[in-house]
Amino acid sequence: MVLVDSHAHLDMDELYGQLDQVLDRAKATEVRWIVTIGIDISSSQKAISMASKHPMIYATVGIHPHNAKEAKEDTYSTLRELASLPKVVALGEIGLDFFKEYSPKALQIKVFEKQLEISRELNLPIVIHERAAQKEVFSMLESLGSKERQGVIHCFSGDYKLAMKYIQLGYMISIPGIVTFKKAETLKDVARRIPIESLLLETDAPFLTPEPFRGKPNEPSMVIWTAKEIARLRGITLEELAWETTKNARRLFGIGKELTI
Repeated sequence: MVLVDSHAHLDMDELYGQLDQVLDRAKATEVRWIVTIGIDISSSQKAISMASKHPMIYATVGIHPHNAKEAKEDTYSTLRELASLPKVVALGEIGLDFFKEYSPKALQIKVFEKQLEISRELNLPIVIHERAAQKEVFSMLESLGSKERQGVIHCFSGDYKLAMKYIQLGYMISIPGIVTFKKAETLKDVARRIPIESLLLETDAPFLTPEPFRGKPNEPSMVIWTAKEIARLRGITLEELAWETTKNARRLFGIGKELTI
């Protein structure tokens, strides 16, 4: 059995300070690869550095909507340079967050548009963050048209109908540890019903810790609990769920080309 944590923030203090132990615990639960996510220039550079040192880590680069206010004109040229480096597999985490609105809406949209342009220039998939901006994000992605390897809707929070609209555009749907929560009925329904070839697993570590570890920092080793719950919901074995979601992650991000499973 092989698992992939398709979205973690290994640069954050809760994980980075004990990175070797975090990776060892991930390996112990059959996690073969981790995609660590950039949210600004600094974290993107740190993600690339970790990926260069650890075979199981891959990196993304991007400006999170919370950090849109920090973007300058040279930010985009820097992103292009970083995105071209080895083991960078996507542009992200990018998108819109109108819930907390740490950056003004208009500026978030501008920065999102710029990064969508870069992803098209470099033919990189995208990792999408959306909160309280479903209409705007879907409209902007729909305007790009549909194709394979578009990217992934990270930490999906919509319903089955919305999930299928994204899937029809060519996006994958990533399910976090929230699916293990008793009251997460809408997400459980999505995890149960969407085509398995469009499904990814993630932790969003150190956030969104699954049962039975709520209250503690999340980490890649805990993605197995998300996998167990989705396998239960779909009525398949954990091994089958792991195989299919790992295959999806490899197809989307092009990871693990040097290894066979």
